[in-house]
Amino acid sequence: MSSFRTVALASALIAGLMASTAHAADVKIALVVKSLGNGFFDAAHKGAEEAAKELGGVQIVYTGPTTTTAEGQIEVINSLISQKVDAIAVSANDKDAVVPVLKRAMQRGIKVISWDSAVAPEGRMLHLNPSSNALIGNMCLKLAADALPGGKGDVAILSATVTSTNQNTWIEEMKKALPKYPGLNLVTTVYGDDLSDKSYRETQGLLQRFPNVKVIIAPTSVGIVAAAQAVKDAGKIGQVYVTGLGLPSEMAGAVHAGATKSFAIWNPIDLGYSATELAYDLVKGAKAEPGAELPMGRMGKLKLDAGNEGAMADPFVYDKTNVDEFAKIF
Repeated sequence: MSSFRTVALASALIAGLMASTAHAADVKIALVVKSLGNGFFDAAHKGAEEAAKELGGVQIVYTGPTTTTAEGQIEVINSLISQKVDAIAVSANDKDAVVPVLKRAMQRGIKVISWDSAVAPEGRMLHLNPSSNALIGNMCLKLAADALPGGKGDVAILSATVTSTNQNTWIEEMKKALPKYPGLNLVTTVYGDDLSDKSYRETQGLLQRFPNVKVIIAPTSVGIVAAAQAVKDAGKIGQVYVTGLGLPSEMAGAVHAGATKSFAIWNPIDLGYSATELAYDLVKGAKAEPGAELPMGRMGKLKLDAGNEGAMADPFVYDKTNVDEFAKIF
């Protein structure tokens, strides 16, 4: 009888250990992007996979709609709820529209964070800003001023969608920082919906309607490439410069052609990595609350403010001296 009990106890312990191990090796983190086929988000996916490998036992579900719509993201998130993922890390196409479905996810026990482009506070547990919004807004203006003799001239903004959270925030920060750059005159903001063809057409329209524009600021990795191509095709190299936020691999040609003097971006690999680390922290019991400092692996710690938001790192400037080096990475 004693032997039977020993065997039974051992079997129970082994079964429990196996169940615990299986659970530890089965953390599913969904990385929901604005749209598939975007180089920025593909690079973020690489970072997420790096974090998953480092953490061990983590499966990344990389997904998003085919177009930059809230409806597409809602459909994707509903599917993830059905799949019973452990965490959802989303870059929002519309900060408010995705709130109800993300609330439903949290009610089901799924940890929800936003990154890159924020979700309204009630729809997530924390938000990871790629950098400080104020620093990004200021950097965009600084790059524009640096491209102009004496820092003087008309500038225009080519954004993504009208509802894009991060784009709108950065534009507001640019407007706040404008008094620091008295030589810059902001004439208009147009929207390319993060679509190459529309961004190209909007740039063409800018060049025709505002012939005195000297710099186009595009705080979007899709828009900046399209704008640079439109400037080149219009024969305006040396007359109009394009700057903003872009990927080195996609902007190297524009830099060497002279359409762009310099631009900035955080490393999207680091961004996907950090978002995954934070989502994992929450799955493992970390609390997202003001003042908390959550580990992000090799990226250090994220300190949350009163709105449960934190910044990953400062934006980095790329120009002809370093763009080729980084173009090999992302």
